[in-house]
Amino acid sequence: MTNPLAKTPFAPIEQGPLCVRLAESPAEIETAQRLRYEIFCNEIGAKASPQMQAEQRDFDQFDPLCDHLLVLHTGEDGIQNIVGTYRLLLAKNAATLGRFYTDGEYDISLIKQHGGNVMELGRSCVHRDFRIRPVMQLLWRGIGAYVNHHKVDLMFGCASFPGANVEERKLGLAYLHHYHRMTPDLCPRALPQFYVDMDLMPKESISEKEGFHSLPPLLKGYLRLGGVIGDGAVLDYDYNTTDVCIIVKTDKIGDRHAAKFAPREAGPIG
Repeated sequence: MTNPLAKTPFAPIEQGPLCVRLAESPAEIETAQRLRYEIFCNEIGAKASPQMQAEQRDFDQFDPLCDHLLVLHTGEDGIQNIVGTYRLLLAKNAATLGRFYTDGEYDISLIKQHGGNVMELGRSCVHRDFRIRPVMQLLWRGIGAYVNHHKVDLMFGCASFPGANVEERKLGLAYLHHYHRMTPDLCPRALPQFYVDMDLMPKESISEKEGFHSLPPLLKGYLRLGGVIGDGAVLDYDYNTTDVCIIVKTDKIGDRHAAKFAPREAGPIG
């Protein structure tokens, strides 16, 4: 099994009291998992297993295969705290399990057959006291540096709307369906048992401006990078989210360039 702590693709990137880097120890990964638990379970309402509840951590079988991107804040007392995190899974590491997390919701066979180097993004979240643009900028800069180091050609993952209610999200879902759909050559499709049609409103009834503004901050950032969406949404009742599959070709993503596309606001999950 590849040890994600054994490599350092880029040096920490600092911005005032904030910095972004990869987790450097199992203890840091556990702290990031506790942040995930606080946000996904306590704030958004995800269902936690008895073991997760006992340990107050959000974790799964993919975590040991991933690199964990962290934003840390240094307080006046000199102590660093993890205030944001993102999980990065390269295809060569996913091969250990034979699948990505996204495989559980989408048919991503076309992406996995892609000739270049692909990477899955997931488990992004930001502490409630640090949902400010500099944190999001640093997360994106970290992703940009990681992508450049590993020569990633394409990244993908499940991006989420809070809440598992289609009616409440129909404007955003329909907007994505009509204006940001992936071309057939790489388009993932929600698995039949989970498939939710995103064609919920006629295109002519959707204001592009209103549709874009109805999206969570993370999805806005992906779209600014040229991201496109797969076919169908998935209601994830365990995590109390409405998921879409996002695909981003990385030719436009550099370290500082990526920060320009960071959302101007930040939600709990990006």
